[in-house]
Amino acid sequence: MIPNPNFEDATIADPKLTELANHAGRLGYEIVDVAGFLDAVDAQSSSQIMVLKQVESSAAGVMTANAAVRHALETVTDVTENTLTKVEGSVDFVRENGKRSNTVASWVKALSEKMQQVAASLTAVETDNKNIADIARQVNILAINAKIEAARAGDYGRGFGVVAEAINELSHKTATAAAGIEDNIHALSGWVDKLRSEASGVSSDADIVLGGSEQTDRALTEIADGVRQTSDATRTMAFEAEKVREAVAEFQPAFASIGKSAEKTASGIHEAHSRVNKLIDTSETIYRTSVDLGGASEDLVFIERVKAAAGQISEIFRNGIAEGRITKHDLFNRTYTPMGGTNPQQFRARFTDFTDAVLPAIQEPMLSFSDKVVFCAAIDPNGYLPTHNKKFAHPQGKDPAWNAANSRNRRMFDDRVGLKAGRNTEPFLLQVYRRDMGAGQFTMMKDLSAPIIVDGAHWGGLRVAYTF
Repeated sequence: MIPNPNFEDATIADPKLTELANHAGRLGYEIVDVAGFLDAVDAQSSSQIMVLKQVESSAAGVMTANAAVRHALETVTDVTENTLTKVEGSVDFVRENGKRSNTVASWVKALSEKMQQVAASLTAVETDNKNIADIARQVNILAINAKIEAARAGDYGRGFGVVAEAINELSHKTATAAAGIEDNIHALSGWVDKLRSEASGVSSDADIVLGGSEQTDRALTEIADGVRQTSDATRTMAFEAEKVREAVAEFQPAFASIGKSAEKTASGIHEAHSRVNKLIDTSETIYRTSVDLGGASEDLVFIERVKAAAGQISEIFRNGIAEGRITKHDLFNRTYTPMGGTNPQQFRARFTDFTDAVLPAIQEPMLSFSDKVVFCAAIDPNGYLPTHNKKFAHPQGKDPAWNAANSRNRRMFDDRVGLKAGRNTEPFLLQVYRRDMGAGQFTMMKDLSAPIIVDGAHWGGLRVAYTF
């Protein structure tokens, strides 16, 4: 322990008050440690409540979305069933029409074949008619010869001549009839050829109709099968969606119950945390009162030094105003201007240049007064720390983590310890806090502060942080 220059005889201190002060200090240590643990638990429970609320909200969202999906599936199922009915009706209708088309197409093809047969028959008739015409010509020649021979026979051949004349006349009539038949056959053959040509084209179309009908039938059958499968799938999906609804409906109340229980637990933890913080204030008050009443403490030498240093700063500030180096308005101005491109954010106040000029002469020597001292810096009631020790006042770089550790000047430290140090108006305030060392590691620190008073006005406080 560093000797106390302000106490020549340590026996002057009341041993009971000294013991009380020491107990208060240890109590503060334990309370702060518990408070730090509760702080972590409180933050974790708050985070868990948020997660549970998100899960509960997500479950409600799942229920809502599931209801919408089920409604949509019911609609799709109805539509697909109606569509399936219509498609199956269309398939039957098209299939029936296809049968009729097949019948017509088959008849057309048969007609084409019959036209060919008629054409062949006409050709045969034409051939036979030509034969008849040839025979008529031959008979006509024979009749003429018979008439000639009958004329030579005189009266004896007169009867034969009459027969020859009749035969001749018959041959003429036969030839005339054959010629007429031939003309009719030629006309009929032209018509049959035309019908046959048209029937051939229609027959080709009939083949296409037959093939297309088969393809249409297959396509409609496939469509019907697809719609049927879709209908089956939507029914399955609706069944599964109902199972999801039942599952969510089962666990949603459980989540709600867990959430209420977690909220109740978190509320208890938060209340305990608040009460522990009040215990911290109480332990600090007990410690300060016991020291004020004459209790000695291992912190007494730090208390006297920080009170003296705070008094020196108060005097420097008064002199600065008197000498015109800064106005009282600027010294107590609480406007903070963010400095661009800084991370963590740094600020400038109207008094920053002035404190940069006068505070190092007081703050820097405090670092060497004990090897336990970690830093010494003045802070205003809003937690603004304008001028830090040189080892913590490096220009910022590109790494925010490095900046947070090495560029701590012109920053806001508005945590519980910082604000209480800046707002305390008692002769001194000793706080115990857990300093975050990173990676989930903490070390216990003491933060001792004394108020800076300028012409009766409270400017802030001087903080000295040191280890146990």
